[in-house]
Amino acid sequence: MAQNYRIFINDNTLFISDVLPQVTEKIQQLDIQDFDLEIFYKKLKNGSKRNYIFLSKNPRETFKKLKKACIVIKAAGGLVESANGNYLFIFRNKKWDLPKGKLEDGENMKETAVREVEEECGIKVLKREEKLCKTYHVYPFNGKMALKKTNWYKMTVKGEPKLIPQKEEGIDKAVWLHGKEIVPVLKNTYPSIIDVLRAGKLIN
Repeated sequence: MAQNYRIFINDNTLFISDVLPQVTEKIQQLDIQDFDLEIFYKKLKNGSKRNYIFLSKNPRETFKKLKKACIVIKAAGGLVESANGNYLFIFRNKKWDLPKGKLEDGENMKETAVREVEEECGIKVLKREEKLCKTYHVYPFNGKMALKKTNWYKMTVKGEPKLIPQKEEGIDKAVWLHGKEIVPVLKNTYPSIIDVLRAGKLIN
């Protein structure tokens, strides 16, 4: 079975797949031949939410071609549940988000995920559980295009500790939310975070 990919470019989604995905919105097909990611990025309108696809018999090879044009950045983060069944969210850059950050020298993805959660929210992770999913995000970086791969892990903490948002990382607040309280988050977050919440079974 071919591996299919979903790459987020701001609020736009670029699929690389051997079949058309089940999406309600219109999807525009692209051709990988002579495709320039930087030019494509610049042509995207600010605030647009559109779907694009590379239909490919070999999605993995098409993804590799796209990746060659990018600086690859590895990151990891966590979906953290308290003993009370609440989930940890942060508010950064005027959007709801989950704690995450870039891989440092000598770290693996699992270590990065735990460290970033602990640093950004001032808590101690009790247990890092299974990997929920991975997300891909494209953005300009140092005059080139970056492809950020983020691994997401389920985590738990003892009790429900007080949260201390890491202000120097631009985090305005960190909160524990439960059930219906997540609804406002869904209206003001990133498509990649929706994927993580779906993988963690917080939403359908």
